[in-house]
Amino acid sequence: MTTGAWIFVAIITFILGMVAGFFISRKYMIKYFEENPPISEDMIRAMMAQMGQKPSAKRVRQISQSMRSVGNKRK
Repeated sequence: MTTGAWIFVAIITFILGMVAGFFISRKYMIKYFEENPPISEDMIRAMMAQMGQKPSAKRVRQISQSMRSVGNKRK
């Protein structure tokens, strides 16, 4: 093989590796965040208590649902 062919193969391999790596890492992160949500209802209650609000169950569920719906819109 000539030098030009080796360079061409190296560049194509690099590009294919980057594309495959992007999709594999994207799939992994989506799965990770579905299994481990970044914020839970207990965290919402704690934040509301720190802000001086009395966290009612209805309000906590409402905030949690709104955060989930924002996350679903990003997909």
